[in-house]
Amino acid sequence: MVDERAFPSAPPSDLDDPEVIVGHDWEAFAAVSRMTDHWARQGWPDGGRVYYWMLTFPDCAALVSRAQQCQHALAHLGMDPIPAVGLHVTMARIGDTAHVPAARIHHLVALAERLALKSFSVLAHPLAGSRGAVRFTLTPWTPLVRLHAELSALTRQAGVPGGMPTAAFRPHLGIQYSNRDQLAAPVIEGVAQLRCLPPVPLDITSVDLVELYRTDLPRRSYQWEVLNRFFLGRPYK
Repeated sequence: MVDERAFPSAPPSDLDDPEVIVGHDWEAFAAVSRMTDHWARQGWPDGGRVYYWMLTFPDCAALVSRAQQCQHALAHLGMDPIPAVGLHVTMARIGDTAHVPAARIHHLVALAERLALKSFSVLAHPLAGSRGAVRFTLTPWTPLVRLHAELSALTRQAGVPGGMPTAAFRPHLGIQYSNRDQLAAPVIEGVAQLRCLPPVPLDITSVDLVELYRTDLPRRSYQWEVLNRFFLGRPYK
């Protein structure tokens, strides 16, 4: 489904074929003419805090190593690197803390405790990007899309605002953010040099309900507090 709020605006033709997904992400990024300031996006008032579903990777040394390798190679671009503790996959927005009462979150937690999804594995492929970030492409999409759909359904059932529909979900893992409006060509050129790096395997065994916020120190980044971590069941054999 085409959705201009998402990037790429349309999903790949195959949600499981790594070659198709990686090529689709790169084609979309290579067509970008200008990078935007990620931090100027709407929906983040000063001091704002937002509940999200996220995948986090606190113990994945291979992911941290690959992300830092790419960040070092792209340091000349002056973008804001995502710190090792900040690497994440944004799954689904739940709602602004100012508009979602604690009782709703408690109800959502109770519903999520009955989540019956199985764990799965994906690959994080260097490297592509969007109009506001440089990011890894994730493959396959199917288990991530399925998880997004389940989390979105829980969010609706709990009566909280939620975010974009699953049809607009584009799985990715960012490693640095564009901090100004700028020509995209130098970024695309730098990213292209890193596309030959091997992908990093990621085991998705849990999903976090977090309270997300922005900070300017020591530089602009996202931070979060994990309110609940839900472990996914073992995959079918």
